[in-house]
Amino acid sequence: MAVTELIWKAADKLRGGMDTAEYKHVLLGLLYLRYLFLEFEESRRQLGEGFVDDPDVYATVGLRWIPPAARWDMLAEKLGQPGCAAGEVLDDALHALTRSNRDFDNVFPDGLGLAGRVDDQRILELFALFGDERVIGRGVRTAGSGVGQLYEHFLHFLDEFARVEGKRGGEFHTPRSVARLLVEMLEPHEGRVYDPCCGAGGLLVQARWFVETHRRREHSEELQVYGQEINQRTWQLAKMNLDLHGMASSGIGRRWADTLAEDRLPGLKADFVMAVPPFNISDWARDEFDPRWRYGVPPARNANFAWLQHVVSKLGDRGSAAVVLANGSLSSRQLGEDRIRVSIVEDDLVACVIALPDRLFRHTSIPACVWFLTKAKSSQGVRNPADRRGEVLFIDARAMGEMIGRAERVLTDANLREVVGTYRAWRGTDTSQEYRDVTGFCRSVRLDEIREHGHVLTPGRYVGSADISEEQRKSPAEERVAELTRELLELLDAADRTEAEIRKHLGA
Repeated sequence: MAVTELIWKAADKLRGGMDTAEYKHVLLGLLYLRYLFLEFEESRRQLGEGFVDDPDVYATVGLRWIPPAARWDMLAEKLGQPGCAAGEVLDDALHALTRSNRDFDNVFPDGLGLAGRVDDQRILELFALFGDERVIGRGVRTAGSGVGQLYEHFLHFLDEFARVEGKRGGEFHTPRSVARLLVEMLEPHEGRVYDPCCGAGGLLVQARWFVETHRRREHSEELQVYGQEINQRTWQLAKMNLDLHGMASSGIGRRWADTLAEDRLPGLKADFVMAVPPFNISDWARDEFDPRWRYGVPPARNANFAWLQHVVSKLGDRGSAAVVLANGSLSSRQLGEDRIRVSIVEDDLVACVIALPDRLFRHTSIPACVWFLTKAKSSQGVRNPADRRGEVLFIDARAMGEMIGRAERVLTDANLREVVGTYRAWRGTDTSQEYRDVTGFCRSVRLDEIREHGHVLTPGRYVGSADISEEQRKSPAEERVAELTRELLELLDAADRTEAEIRKHLGA
């Protein structure tokens, strides 16, 4: 069964009992519970018969113990009894899980929230759907194996729910092609990786996959991940997502919190920082005396440079960062943002700036860019990069990407190879190709020229003329029309999907 079909079937069981936006928390929570039991089953097989079923004994050999009330087979037995209160049984299972291990603190404070909202028969059908191994697959990670079907289900669930929820989906999930761009540019082979607005943990998982792909799985433990998330429900998804991918979820803490108001990792110095913060937020916790504002106090009406300076404050001695921001951050002269940008550029922290194509993000039509920062622009280091002190690489990628549907664009594998390959050639970490400026696409620029342009960092100003479509030359009014058009197209796409599902269920 395709993942999309599974989602629709599962959602059918919940319709009428809760809003669509709540589906993901129920379905992903149930999927996670299924995973935990499969993991526990694998542990029991490793230990063999006669091993004491005791949490302390499991802990001595580094395995996780699951209480009987939360084991899938026990749940199936309970739910099979006549008159069983299915929602309460599942909630009790998650509460037992929380009591058994501090790693689950706050992950399931209200259980699945099905009791009293969805009738027991639908809950039983939902449980049976997730228990069918033909649908879910075993998917338990074992030594030497790749990412199992269960892990893929979780990521596809996140992708699909983000797509269905449109603007709200962008609040918890970074599109996978954007995540790949950030990670492959930074190349986090080992060390500490940090995401200050981690959402459901997609960037951190992508970093782990990068290590597994390029250095084999046994090296993935050399990567330690850290993050923080403001939204409780999204933080819960991040805890589950990291755990599902064999990553210690302790790095994102035991609670959620607003990073700009309360940095819960004050002493952290990271080797790599990745962030896709909300664009242009005007309602944020601003403290003029915060020590993070090394380059200037960010304006109360826009947090872009608060996020950027927070990221800089987290960089280790040779740390690097990738931050996605609204294009306005590259050229704004309002509210003192230009002074902060000047200071960051003059401190020689900016390595590369990429102008992104439109429609990459489902939650906004605001044009976006990526700031790549580093404290290691010299030629020192084990990988012998080129000395790029006093230079910035500008890449104009606005013409890249391909549309999937009518309102969403993705960066293709070929796009990613071209952009990432260009940066690595410029940096000297890939000796298979020699860097060269390409008119309309990329150019390496000295700080003297950037000063001549008033420290504006818009790539189009430096790379020269490109074949930019009329769509990319829009006035503000035209951009608003484009935004409304995009929203209409998203609604039409959703209507098409709904009609197809209705026809399928009606046998039409």
